[in-house]
Amino acid sequence: MHGWIILDKPLGLGSTQGVSAVKRALRQGGYAKAKVGHGGTLDPLATGVLPIAIGEATKLAGRLLDSDKIYDFTIAFGEQTDTLDAEGAVIATSDLRPTAAQVAAILPRFTGAIAQVPPAYSALKIDGERAYDRARAGEDVVLASRDVVIHALHSSPHRGEGDRSPKANGGGGAATSGSPGGEPPPPSLRDGPPPRPGEELHGITLTAHVSKGTYIRSLARDIALALGTVGYVTMLRRTKAGPFDLTQAISLDKLDEAAKARDLEYLLLPLRAGLDDIPALPLTPDQAGALRQGRLLAGIVADDGQHFAMLDCVPVALVEVLDREVRVVRGFNL
Repeated sequence: MHGWIILDKPLGLGSTQGVSAVKRALRQGGYAKAKVGHGGTLDPLATGVLPIAIGEATKLAGRLLDSDKIYDFTIAFGEQTDTLDAEGAVIATSDLRPTAAQVAAILPRFTGAIAQVPPAYSALKIDGERAYDRARAGEDVVLASRDVVIHALHSSPHRGEGDRSPKANGGGGAATSGSPGGEPPPPSLRDGPPPRPGEELHGITLTAHVSKGTYIRSLARDIALALGTVGYVTMLRRTKAGPFDLTQAISLDKLDEAAKARDLEYLLLPLRAGLDDIPALPLTPDQAGALRQGRLLAGIVADDGQHFAMLDCVPVALVEVLDREVRVVRGFNL
């Protein structure tokens, strides 16, 4: 078992819990013990694409941390929370609500290379401690600004999916639309026709294609502030992480069914799937043997850059080619 299982992570589940779920499935299915890791943290209050690496694929999980991501997210206008999401307490309010035209006009300001301040409630470390631990202890946490890239930012076609109503009178997070006991979202957040020209919005759902290190909660905060109001994220769904998207993702129920049927291998994407953005480099048996011993190959005709070295259909290594010389970046024990 060497490859990827892509989870459609449900609300309330942490990334490490997703790893644990795959480990349980492997045990339940009677598979050999293997290393398991995830390819990028996804907050418990977020849903969507969570790549889980198994076996030798764990050597590539770090590459996903550096990859681009795509998110759908909803901003509720009029209130800001200390966590910048539905879990926190309200710390600021505003009576101003923007129109769809005003939102559309402001989005280009947040496209391209921008600087943003990460949320105080984040996993970044300050003097060896997580920022969220310091914030929960009552410390005034201020993180340094960082440069990120927003490749694309626009109104989402999935306007009503997972939207929630704003908090009421500073209370707890509102329930998901359609959930038992949940309040329906305001008209401007429901599925259906777009808001009328000039209509003030309670919130809006956007899609962002972002570089590594981008905090969507910070992006939502800054968009609201630029509109002269405040806001926080009520829905966050990752639709793509590196080469993986929702079309490849499975639910926890599907994972459990496959484990019980002992056919998890049919859900497993090949190790190569995590490297579909780089070219393959075919090897001879002698060349493969040399790379497996960590030796350098000279006189190889290939473009400079990273390649996926293969012996027939067997992955040998992730390699770097420079001036017709090939060096191993990550070797695979297959």
